[in-house]
Amino acid sequence: MAVIVDRFKCGYCGACVSVCPTGALELMETWIEVDDSCNNCRICVKICPVGALEVSK
Repeated sequence: MAVIVDRFKCGYCGACVSVCPTGALELMETWIEVDDSCNNCRICVKICPVGALEVSK
């Protein structure tokens, strides 16, 4: 499983980056990047104000 960012929905507010306990999310110039340290806790999915994040199965 991995967190997927819908780049068309994402407003790049950085809310998900600030709540990630493992630091797996990084706000780049025009996108959010998810690295391998993601533990699928789904905190970022819950905090995203526009629903741009989801966990793939």
